[in-house]
Amino acid sequence: MTTALAETTALVVLLRIGGRPWSEYAGLVEERGSAVTALEEEIHGHQGSLFVQPEHLEELIASAAAEIASWQARGIALLTVLDPGYPENLRGVHDRPPLVFAAGALQPHDARSIAVIGARAASSGGLDAARELAAHLVAHGYTVVSGLAAGIDTAAHTAALDRKGRTIAVIGTGLGRAYPPQNASLQRRIAGTGAVISQFWPGAPPSRRSFPMRNAVMSGMALGTVVVEASERSGARTQARLALAHGRPVFLLRSLLAQPWARECAARGGTHVIGSPAELTTVVERLTSAGALTA
Repeated sequence: MTTALAETTALVVLLRIGGRPWSEYAGLVEERGSAVTALEEEIHGHQGSLFVQPEHLEELIASAAAEIASWQARGIALLTVLDPGYPENLRGVHDRPPLVFAAGALQPHDARSIAVIGARAASSGGLDAARELAAHLVAHGYTVVSGLAAGIDTAAHTAALDRKGRTIAVIGTGLGRAYPPQNASLQRRIAGTGAVISQFWPGAPPSRRSFPMRNAVMSGMALGTVVVEASERSGARTQARLALAHGRPVFLLRSLLAQPWARECAARGGTHVIGSPAELTTVVERLTSAGALTA
């Protein structure tokens, strides 16, 4: 077993049997510099929280190694916080997952990315705005990040692909599933030229908790988040809040200011109201030049 594989296997075991929030394990593994060390300390250390018999641990390690091999055979890569290929933007947020699963390939220049998100039941004007934003972003060398949902997300992904640009889908299920089902072909298309990312085990179904967690990763993957169209209870609003907590800028289309939540968000530091795609990239470039953003 190679050192890299041993580390990945140890992290999978730790996540399978551990009782802490996953983000805590990200910090623990980074602090120790080794998932193998972290697992040993959790089991054998004086403050260890896990009680595993040696023979059972061997079974867990063998099972995890077999799982990893089966995922890799299906084209699913695992990137841990110790891997150089772990998304650089995501590494900088407090609630980063200790590993992500990837179908397709992440590129170093994907750090230059913007999330384009919004309502599932989008208006025709909202869909047009999402397409225009995505086309403008890829024309200016940005990767478009979105969540593969119906509506705004689908419009943004499709426009980026149609312009031969890069797009990354961050999904709220495991990579072994397609949700919504009607986007299965789009999911494959994105994986073919960009990447589909998930923090969930490959067979994991959608749940009430998984989508807010997906929004946190989507925010962490991107330099900033653009909300195209969203209601008071939309997941896009959740992501706007998370992005500000991550210290990442939020961009609201001016048309959103008809809604109370958007006016409240616009009054917060880190939020920018934009009227056009060109205004978006102008602000992003200004923030990057000033050192407020790093790509």
